[in-house]
Amino acid sequence: MSRLRGRSQNRESQETCPAGAGAAFQRKHFGAATARPRFMGLLLALATLLLYLPVCRSNFLVYDDDDYVTNNAVVQNGLTWAGVKWAFTTGHASNWHPLTWLSHMLDCELFGLNAGAQHYVNVLFHTANVVLLFALILRLTNAPWPGAFIAALFAWHPLHVESVAWISERKDVLSTFFGLLTLLSYARFAQSGAKNIAPVLGSRSPTPDYFFALVFFALGLMSKPMLVTLSFVMLLLDVWPLRRMTWDKWRGAGVLRLAFEKLPFFLLSAASCVITFLAQSQHAGGAVVSLDKVSLSYRLCNVLVSYGRYLLKFIWPVDLAVFYPLSDQIARVRILAIVAAMALVVISWVVWRMRRSCPYLLVGWLWYLGMLVPVIGLVQVGGAALADRYTYVPSIGLFIAAAFGLRDLAGRFQFLKIPIAIAAGLILAGCLMLTENQLRYWRDSQTLFSHAVAVTENNDVAHTNLGVALEQQGKLEDALAEYRTALKLAPDSAEAHNNLANLLAAAGHMDEALAEYHEALRTNPRNPAAHVNLGTLLVELGRFDEAMKHYAEAAQLDPADWHPPYLTGKALLKQGRDLEAIPYFRKAVQNDPNNLHVLTYLAQVLASDEDPKVRDGRAAFIMASKANALSSGIQPAMLDTLAMAYAELGSFDAAQNAARDALKLAKAYALTNDVLVIQQRLRLYQNHQPFRQSFTNAPPKELRKN
Repeated sequence: MSRLRGRSQNRESQETCPAGAGAAFQRKHFGAATARPRFMGLLLALATLLLYLPVCRSNFLVYDDDDYVTNNAVVQNGLTWAGVKWAFTTGHASNWHPLTWLSHMLDCELFGLNAGAQHYVNVLFHTANVVLLFALILRLTNAPWPGAFIAALFAWHPLHVESVAWISERKDVLSTFFGLLTLLSYARFAQSGAKNIAPVLGSRSPTPDYFFALVFFALGLMSKPMLVTLSFVMLLLDVWPLRRMTWDKWRGAGVLRLAFEKLPFFLLSAASCVITFLAQSQHAGGAVVSLDKVSLSYRLCNVLVSYGRYLLKFIWPVDLAVFYPLSDQIARVRILAIVAAMALVVISWVVWRMRRSCPYLLVGWLWYLGMLVPVIGLVQVGGAALADRYTYVPSIGLFIAAAFGLRDLAGRFQFLKIPIAIAAGLILAGCLMLTENQLRYWRDSQTLFSHAVAVTENNDVAHTNLGVALEQQGKLEDALAEYRTALKLAPDSAEAHNNLANLLAAAGHMDEALAEYHEALRTNPRNPAAHVNLGTLLVELGRFDEAMKHYAEAAQLDPADWHPPYLTGKALLKQGRDLEAIPYFRKAVQNDPNNLHVLTYLAQVLASDEDPKVRDGRAAFIMASKANALSSGIQPAMLDTLAMAYAELGSFDAAQNAARDALKLAKAYALTNDVLVIQQRLRLYQNHQPFRQSFTNAPPKELRKN
């Protein structure tokens, strides 16, 4: 730090010198040690990889990870042509981000459902982003130490834990990867001599870097639409440090040419905005909140408060939570909005006044403000007031302002060089410790949402998801209490009503469960899970016609889900309409080709149904064989089903062998009831008789969806 230069005649040349002069400039002004940016980048990468190593022990979360991986059959099937088509056409999870879907599919192709491996792919992307950011600052300014400080803050700030340690936020690290490549390509283009020209006007043929920037930008938008304002960041970089324009000349033909130069980027942003809004507004869950529920005046107040809260979290990153609910204390929000507005105005006035002497302050400040615009809450999605993950890219602007501010301060006041260097080191050390601590909360859902409940107020979403986590662990009474707490805080929470109804139905409280399902659908008629679960309960109560209507509605809301057609088929079987049920089962298999539950059940129906018009031994054998292969041949149910299929085909020796294997495994697993049933079927096969059964009185209970 002692070699850093402050505000002097050399500063401008440092920030605008050609890329080819970077190495010579570094040797002249920073000494031999700092002339090795690759070594600095390597240290940043290694430290980041080590810091985030604990995520390898983290699990999938009950929040969003089900949509993206654990309950997404298309993703779990890995990279397939059908999956690629789905990725580019679906609005699942309220977004259009095909590259994100493809990355999750590739994860499942390579690692299956190994949560640790999928987590660490996020870490690898984050580490790549750290190196790319360091390379970007170095290319733009030829300032290794400020660049390293910016990259280190980006790498280790605890606000970024959410983007890295959450598998569902692959879209964040992936889009930023392409966003930084966009800015790097744009910087190369701008530094190639294309100053104040607009290639699209034909005044000069654009360089390949321009097209690379455009392609990377498109890829970034296809990973997450938050990059829609990145074009404005390019305009900011034109002012500083590229100096293709100055603040005092920020009007007239020059700026119009620079803006027109970015017209293809603006058009891509506009298209992304339209597609995203349609995906979010048409999603089955109704992601976009109407003005009736959250008024425009409240949104504007929350915008100001959020800008202020984000700024405070950068400075003092404590009490971080996975979900921050909108406050219902309107008067308090308005007061905070006034305070935040005053603070924002003062900061904006100060950085504007210093735009000539310290242009990086205004550029960094506008970067922060502008990159938050897509997620600041003017279009309210869900019930969150703000989110730590939204700061991933906007934070770079503040880090730029801080790093170059410290550099200039050290250059102006020589006696402050050592204290500033010590302060910078302490800031980074603090970030490392806070991030290490924050990572502990992300190891599982119960820990994460318990922490959210502890550090936030009236957080119904945290209580609901904590209930789901507890329910999955078999702590049903605790889960019930969390759902009831969530409903006290948010009586119109469809998710809480649905989950509470699931527990009540499982406990045999049918009337109470029925009322809760109806409440869930009253508050959100487009909730597929509530339709599926209500239909299942109605089947148990023998009200088949009503159940079929709810299954049909669920299938319409979420055509890719296997539950509605599968449960419709089972409901038809219970009514003795076996032949009508088969197309629904086949649709369920089509929606989830590797679903063991669906494959095995349909194979049993095709192999053993009493109605000869239903039976299809060949199809049963294909499905049973696939299920057995997928389960590695160690599940007695799949082998038992395979034996049924062999018997239907008349291959009784093979049926006996499969049944004996199933019997051996059932005894090994101490499945007493299964042992007795398989023994009975084995005797049939020994007598060269196939197994036949009626599905009309099949056990009614099904798994319910949270």
